[in-house]
Amino acid sequence: MTVPDAPELVRVEGLKQYYPVNRGVLFRRQVGAVRAVDGISFLIRKGETLGLVGESGCGKSSTGRAILQLQRPTAGRVFLDGVELTELKGRALRRMRRRMQMIFQDPYASLNPRMTAGRILSEPLEIHDLARGRRKERVRELMELVGLNSGYADRYPHEFSGGQRQRIGIARALALQPDFIICDEPVSALDVSIQAQVINLLGDLQDRFGLTYLFIAHDLSMVRHISDRVAVMYLGRIVELADRDDLYEAPLHPYTQALISAVPLPDPDLESRRSRTVLKGDPPDPADPPAGCNFCTRCPVAIDRCHREDPPLQEVRPGHWAACHLVA
Repeated sequence: MTVPDAPELVRVEGLKQYYPVNRGVLFRRQVGAVRAVDGISFLIRKGETLGLVGESGCGKSSTGRAILQLQRPTAGRVFLDGVELTELKGRALRRMRRRMQMIFQDPYASLNPRMTAGRILSEPLEIHDLARGRRKERVRELMELVGLNSGYADRYPHEFSGGQRQRIGIARALALQPDFIICDEPVSALDVSIQAQVINLLGDLQDRFGLTYLFIAHDLSMVRHISDRVAVMYLGRIVELADRDDLYEAPLHPYTQALISAVPLPDPDLESRRSRTVLKGDPPDPADPPAGCNFCTRCPVAIDRCHREDPPLQEVRPGHWAACHLVA
């Protein structure tokens, strides 16, 4: 777990990622925009794991891609170790990419089926002109680092299992010795029996290399296991951000309370006695969010003010942030 006063590595300020909605002949007329990420701010300290959770479609993956500049954000600023990534272009941005990498969700789609494992792992080294004369040795080191037999370097992705493919993806992310890695639901496509192995591997690698993670997921139990702090996202906004144990034991936002109430307890007696918060309806259209609080149409305790005013994310108690009129 990270030290609370560790220096910050990543800072996100007012990040927005909108996708245009076009209509008409050849779809040339823009009639609106999907607000996938709608003005979020947070920081991640060195050696820390920040979990980012929420329903499918809430903007978690778009946040990760915008931070790494895989998609240029519509607005906002992103800093990595004090360097503003949103201002960088060309070679300057390429140099910074060595310090930040991503582990993708689908190990079947994220690996080139026409390239061997060894070629996949050596490609980042070639692009950044690293490890000249010892790339094969470096590939062997990377494969062994993630628990793969280095003799499998000449095999193609289809010759590996799902868990092994994801290990190749992790090894590729480590090839350039980055400081910051975004894990975009890295185990959601894997069998349950393999998920714990991959999560433990990520934890071991973090301890060994001092890595900093943004861990995107929808499995709250897994996020609690690996994260230091957790941010809860709903319809493009962060509605709560707190220390892991504080958030799970005393959630403040009604949406967070509903999410945590859906996590099953291992004790059948406790599970049978506790009450659950069941949300009604579906999330609103991100191209047409409701007035006021984004959550007001599904919130079981919403008041008139919630339908008129958008609550800011503010520090309700030390280290615990929430965007709700009822807890401010």
